[in-house]
Amino acid sequence: MLVLAFDTATPAVTAALHDGERVLAEHTTIDARRHGELLVPTIELVLGEARVTLREVTAVVAGSGPGPYTGLRVGLMTAQGLATTLGVPAYGICTLDAVAYASGRTEPFIAATDARRKEVFWARYADMRTRTDGPFVDRPADVPVEGLPVVGAGAQLYPDLLGDGAGAPPYPYAGALAALAAERLAKGVPLDPPRPIYLRRPDAVVPGAPKKVTA
Repeated sequence: MLVLAFDTATPAVTAALHDGERVLAEHTTIDARRHGELLVPTIELVLGEARVTLREVTAVVAGSGPGPYTGLRVGLMTAQGLATTLGVPAYGICTLDAVAYASGRTEPFIAATDARRKEVFWARYADMRTRTDGPFVDRPADVPVEGLPVVGAGAQLYPDLLGDGAGAPPYPYAGALAALAAERLAKGVPLDPPRPIYLRRPDAVVPGAPKKVTA
């Protein structure tokens, strides 16, 4: 098993390689505006550090969001393109699941990431591996925390409402994404196809018919 995983659903452009037992290489750049520019070089860097060729990869995994439309599509389209070229399966894993997995928590909690527009994407978990509700998008004040700890960048942005996000990385780093995917594949747990999780309609719309100009 050689899993190439990456995520572009947050400001973290992140990629990692996992051999089924450990993360062989991982690299992350925090830059919300350069997903398309940075992802492929990041993948090449990870492959080089692990001394692995792309042809040796047996599965491609991308974070499927939720996240902003443009950044999210970069990762998912790259995953589909690589998988088609290599003749290997491509999978998608909820980005919040990677944040949750990296927390290592064994009791209920909430994972939250920045949704912009003064909102957060969030989901509830029974433990680091088990999502019980979500994902959703809400204003921080409307997230039903109910005394649960909240991890992720969403919490760090709104500490007065969601806590400080301590105890977990703020972003879905690819090492956690790759490890979670490798674990599920080894156990025979079905993985989703690489399809985006959109919780909002895109801002761009098809233009309407031009207005008629009359004399």
